Amino acid sequence: MKHTGLFRRTPPVAVETGRLADFAYLEPGAVYLDSACQSLRPQPVLDALTEYYTEYNACGGRVKYAWGTRVDREVQDARRAVLELLGLSGRGHAVSFTLNTTFGLNLLLQQLPQGRFGQMVTSHIEHNSVFLPTMTAATRLGVPRLVLDRAPDGALVYRPAQLERAIVVVNVASNIDGRLLTNLTDLVRDTHARGGIVILDAAQAMAHERTLLAKTEADALCFSAHKMYGASLGVVVATHELLSSLELTFVGGGMVADVREDSYDLLANDPGALLEPGLQAWGEIIALRHAIEWLGQVRPGGRPAAEHLQGLSQRLFEGLGDIPGLTLVNTAASPVISAYAPKQDSHRLAVFLSQSHIMVRSGYFCAHHYLKDQLGLPPLLRFSLGLHSTTADVDQAAQALARLMKGLS
Repeated sequence: MKHTGLFRRTPPVAVETGRLADFAYLEPGAVYLDSACQSLRPQPVLDALTEYYTEYNACGGRVKYAWGTRVDREVQDARRAVLELLGLSGRGHAVSFTLNTTFGLNLLLQQLPQGRFGQMVTSHIEHNSVFLPTMTAATRLGVPRLVLDRAPDGALVYRPAQLERAIVVVNVASNIDGRLLTNLTDLVRDTHARGGIVILDAAQAMAHERTLLAKTEADALCFSAHKMYGASLGVVVATHELLSSLELTFVGGGMVADVREDSYDLLANDPGALLEPGLQAWGEIIALRHAIEWLGQVRPGGRPAAEHLQGLSQRLFEGLGDIPGLTLVNTAASPVISAYAPKQDSHRLAVFLSQSHIMVRSGYFCAHHYLKDQLGLPPLLRFSLGLHSTTADVDQAAQALARLMKGLS
């Protein structure tokens, strides 16, 4: 049967000039610019998933036969790879695998101890994954919730007194315009000095801005493997101290050493298991290690990944900025660029772009409060680059949108 979609079932013989061979399955002419939602997966990640499901598809942490012991070894390798990527040690930090970033943030916030904290602090430019759980957690803990501004460079604007016994939950990189938490180190230091904790939404930062997180002293960070070239998976990296303070309410198999009629004993030597009730996504966890290894080796066009993305970001920023009638939300180039046309519906534009095989996001990107309530903006178009992206992709997208805007004016 002939496959007529945008993605081939088998790699084509010829690969588009400039496209990494690890994305050879992407149909020539297809332009995927929605990596902020989920990145495409390179071939080594796809191969790792296939290998797990076809060669050693066993449960981890439960069995003694060879397949299962291999799963256990691979999962521990994945935990170590995450810590090494961040420059952290297993002596003070643990890695837990969850459903996604949202799930991880909720696991932490909804199980924080009563009576320890005095307030919840977040910012206006947060994804709903942060914005909503900070509401419900503040209510559960009976503490006020403070929503602060972010500076144009992404720094959180705060007074030290606002951090007193605070739970600070903020993103490291915005999913709207790529703005970075440039004062992360100061924020963590000032929060800890006043008896508070810092929990980071690192979903947008881990793929391309993780140097900002190197050896972070934040109490926890949550991210999604599927935004950093891995399979669909959530990850929580937290200090042993924070994990041991949680008042666990979400419990189950895989977390306990023994169970009696009215009590149970948690696993004493595995802090990460405190956030891992039930059977885990073993194949996806194993694939994450391969994504991390790939990220450490990939050189698009023979250049470092950061340099490749920086060049494409600037080219896209300038190309979109030259389109009459289009307003950019970004004030600077970034792998994530949002824009809107005051006289056109962004959803309609996204549909028209799709007809030219250009895939972009339209809407409020789960940041309704900031974009709609605070700024009063209409739905936006978002262009987000990945390591599969090429100069041809960027030019094709900008030119197609320019033709659309001209034809609709």
